[in-house]
Amino acid sequence: MSSHHIVREKQEPALLVLGLDSFDNEQLGQLLEWSPTVITTSVTAEKLNVQGIKIDLIITDEAESNLQSDIKNLPVDTKTVIAAAMDHLIAKGYPAVNVVTDEFDLAEYLPFANKINLVIFYQQQKIYTITSGFSKWKPAGEDIRILSKAGQLKTTGLEKLSDNAFITSADGFFSLNFPEPFLFISEKL
Repeated sequence: MSSHHIVREKQEPALLVLGLDSFDNEQLGQLLEWSPTVITTSVTAEKLNVQGIKIDLIITDEAESNLQSDIKNLPVDTKTVIAAAMDHLIAKGYPAVNVVTDEFDLAEYLPFANKINLVIFYQQQKIYTITSGFSKWKPAGEDIRILSKAGQLKTTGLEKLSDNAFITSADGFFSLNFPEPFLFISEKL
């Protein structure tokens, strides 16, 4: 029996590629496996085009690109590149987006964290939002960092290294509980 899957538009997370300098091609291939909507900047579009990756939108206020046919421009206007992309994805009903970037500023993602499921790949880290009661299985010795401010943070299965840095104490589940609506955490890839 074969297992063919029909992937509907917007079923898989969109892919926002802002930089590829510290991202492995194999990992990129995994993110592209289900043919997501690919959004990028004009500089990164050239790198993707050389690799034969189909681009759907280029975030730019410049004239239309001639890298590939059927690429649409997504205007930046007065927004940041990230805000332009997130506003577009949220308006179009995308539930999730994977972001590959060479630069990370948490403040740029905070306004969107409760509107779209974000997973950010930055410098061998996977950064994402969690809600209180989050639990995940990890082997012993894995680094977990809390990137947003957490008051009254309660953890299980983690050993504290510093204010926002933890390490899993044993093979098994760790969990985080906190009063905030969500937190950004990171783990090593």
